[in-house]
Amino acid sequence: MTHTRGPHTLGIDIGTFESKGVLVDAQGHITASASRPHKMIVPRAGWAEHRAEEDWWGDFVFITKALLQQSGLDPKDIKAVAASAIGPCMLPVDAHGKPLMNGVLYGVDTRATDQIAALNARIGEATIHQRCGNALTSQSVGPKILWLKETHPDLYAQTAMVLTSTSYLTWKLTGEYVIDHYTAANFSPLYDVTTQNWTADLAPEIIPLGKLPRLMWSTEIAGHITAAAAAETGLAQGTPVTCGTIDAAAEAVSVGVQHPGEMMMMYGSTIFIIQVTGQPVRDPRLWYAPWLFPGMHASMAGLATSGTLTHWFRDQLARDTDFPALVAEATDSPKGAKGLICLPYFSGERTPIHDPHARGAFFGLNLTHTRADMFRAVVEGIAAGTAHVLETYAEVGASPDRVLSVGGGTKNALWLQATSDFGGVAQHVCEKTIGASYGDAFLAALAIGAAKPKDILDWNPNASTVTPESVPAYATQYPLWKRLYAQTQDLMQALP
Repeated sequence: MTHTRGPHTLGIDIGTFESKGVLVDAQGHITASASRPHKMIVPRAGWAEHRAEEDWWGDFVFITKALLQQSGLDPKDIKAVAASAIGPCMLPVDAHGKPLMNGVLYGVDTRATDQIAALNARIGEATIHQRCGNALTSQSVGPKILWLKETHPDLYAQTAMVLTSTSYLTWKLTGEYVIDHYTAANFSPLYDVTTQNWTADLAPEIIPLGKLPRLMWSTEIAGHITAAAAAETGLAQGTPVTCGTIDAAAEAVSVGVQHPGEMMMMYGSTIFIIQVTGQPVRDPRLWYAPWLFPGMHASMAGLATSGTLTHWFRDQLARDTDFPALVAEATDSPKGAKGLICLPYFSGERTPIHDPHARGAFFGLNLTHTRADMFRAVVEGIAAGTAHVLETYAEVGASPDRVLSVGGGTKNALWLQATSDFGGVAQHVCEKTIGASYGDAFLAALAIGAAKPKDILDWNPNASTVTPESVPAYATQYPLWKRLYAQTQDLMQALP
C-alpha cells in the first residue's frame, strides 16, 4: 500500500461491461486506479439490462474501497466525488429508492419500438423534433417509461421516481434525486430543449413530472456523502458530490473536448461521438443536448454495436485466442479483407439510420477467406458505420475541426487506422486513455474550484496522431457497404 497525501478528487464510471475508478491529485496525476467487470443482461433479442444495486452501486462501492486501500489516502483528503455511467437508462424505483426492475439500458435496448411509433403518430415527428431537439429513437427514455406503464402496470403503479444510472448513484451517495441537463435531453418527449426544463405538454400520459429527478448542471454540487453511504464506501461523510453525467460526456471532458468544432470519438462497447457546437445542431439523424455547462451545445451520434461486436466475434469464433492475438491475425489480412464486407448491425443501428430492425451480415464470403479476414471485415464494418456518421455531420455543415479519440478500443491500432481511412479524418490520442472516470475526477475538481477548464490540456496532453492512409480499395469498399445496407435490409427484416 502506498500512502498518498494531499487533496484529491474521486472519479468513478460505470460502463456497459466494466466499471473504472481513479483517484487524481491536484496536478492531474492518477495516484490509484481500479476496475471491476460485470455483464450486460440480454433477456431477449433487442433488450439490454443491468442490475442497479449489484452492477451500478455494487461496482461503485467495490472500486471506492479498492482505491482507498491501494492509495492509503485519508478519505478526508478526497475533496469531491463525481460519477458517470452508461446512459440514458430507465430505472423505476419505489418510495424508498429501491429498484423495481433491472435498469433498461440506452439505445442498444430497442424494446419500446411500438411506443415510439405510437407517440410519433399522436404528437407528430416534426413537433417532437422541434420541441425536444431529437427524433424519438431507441435512445429516448420517454417511450421506455411508456413501455413500463403499458406492459407492467403493477410496477408502474409502485414507481415513485424514474432514474437513470448516474441518478441512482447520486441518490445512493447523497439521498438526492437529480439529473444533469445533458442526460435529461435524452428523456424525449419529456424535456424541452428551448426552456431546458421538463415538459408535460407533449405526452402527459407517460408519467407525472414530479416523478422525474431535479435538473442540474453537471458540475453543480448535488449533495454530500451521507452517513449510510460513508459506512458502505469508506468515504468521509459530508464530502461534496457533483450531479454527474453520462459516461460519454465525461469521456469527452477527459481528452479536452471543450470548444466548438472539437469532437470526441469514444471506442467502447459502442462508438459514441460528441461534438461541442456554438449553436444547436438540429437534424433527426443525430442527437442534440445542452452541453455540460450553461450556454453550450452538443451534437451526438452513436453506433449500436462496436466493441460489443468484437467481443461477440471473439467469444463465438475465436475462443482460443485473446484480442491482441486476434488483432495481429487480422493485421496480416489485406486492407479491404479480400473483398469481404460486414454490416455491423448485430443489434439494430442507432445513428444515422435509427433502424432497430437493421441486421448484421457478412457479404462476399468465399473459401479463401480466413478468420483473420472476417475479423478485419468486422473492424472495417464498424469503421464504415462511423464514416456514415461523419458523412452526416458534413451534410449538416458540422464537420469536426479536431477529433480526439479515447477508450479501450484505441489500443486496437487496426481499428483506429480503419476509422481514419474510411472517415478521412486524423485522430488525436491523448496520453491518458482511461476515459470517463478521469473526466469525472476533472469535473469534480471544476465543481469545487480546484481546476479551470483549460487545465485539462496540462492534465492530459496529446500523445499520438493517426492520419488517413491512401488506400484505393476503400474508395470502392465504402460505397459498396452503403449499397449493401440499402439493398438487403428489406430481406433481413423478413427473417424471423
